[in-house]
Amino acid sequence: MELGFEIDKIIESIENAETGETFDSFVLPVTKADLEEVTKKNGWLFDWKLEASKPEKQVYKLVLQQKPQTILGIVSLERRVKHIFMNLLENAPCNIGKEKKYLGVCGKLVAFVCKLSKDLGFNGVIAFDPKTALIPQYEEMLGAVLISERRMAIFEKDAQVLLDKCFPEPETEANL
Repeated sequence: MELGFEIDKIIESIENAETGETFDSFVLPVTKADLEEVTKKNGWLFDWKLEASKPEKQVYKLVLQQKPQTILGIVSLERRVKHIFMNLLENAPCNIGKEKKYLGVCGKLVAFVCKLSKDLGFNGVIAFDPKTALIPQYEEMLGAVLISERRMAIFEKDAQVLLDKCFPEPETEANL
């Protein structure tokens, strides 16, 4: 499956596209109740119930702290030998096209996958299969590189850039 997500911003908080107001967000595992809501009938493109049923895959959702019941985006990933492979990534129907409600959703989800990769000892390295037309955007916005004709990767240095933007370390006296 080729991924075709649009990166509109790489930011720490999710931003209201109309007002510019920012919101804290969380990435959490998708629940069975979530899978009843994220259906094609409700405007989602992928069959997330099928994706979540595969034991080798982990599926996560991005939600606003203030509205944890509202799913802004979903990502499916798989742990591989030395990296995380991103199978699917989808913005919520309200976040697609010119009238999107929130900015930063896909960037935050990609950064989360890099964070998980780093936490698992893979130095933030992730891979995915992009739609050809979006390769230049992924190179520019994510620092992703083509590693074969149909596959891209984000390596340690660029993964850290994403983490610094989306999941900055809290200030402590030691690093002041």
